[in-house]
Amino acid sequence: MSACLMAGALVLTLTGDRFVLDWTHSVERTTWREDWQVQGGALVLTGAAVKGSGAGMEPGPGAVLMDGWWVWTPDLPPQPQLTLAASGATGGGWRLCDPETEPQHCTELGDAAGQPITLRPCPGDQLNN
Repeated sequence: MSACLMAGALVLTLTGDRFVLDWTHSVERTTWREDWQVQGGALVLTGAAVKGSGAGMEPGPGAVLMDGWWVWTPDLPPQPQLTLAASGATGGGWRLCDPETEPQHCTELGDAAGQPITLRPCPGDQLNN
């Protein structure tokens, strides 16, 4: 089962229905990673991890330390879209990776200062199913 995502005007085709989103916190310079799944025209957060902690980077409830990462399963309802800030202050942007490709294929989003990027399933998620 493949899925389609829109990132602003960019259309991304995933090998499956999952993707990983990671970024570096602009103040703490700490990596944050989230696992997402495209389900029924929405985005479902299935896991999160942070490499360390700090201001605005606190691990979520029930987090466990695994290989230097605080890992947990957030309690967040399905989201129709995500808005990704493009501050240009992190030394890089958001990395959206397809975990089912070998080697893992990633797309950099919002690496320069600019308008926020809206990430959402394609209309009708025509590739899903």
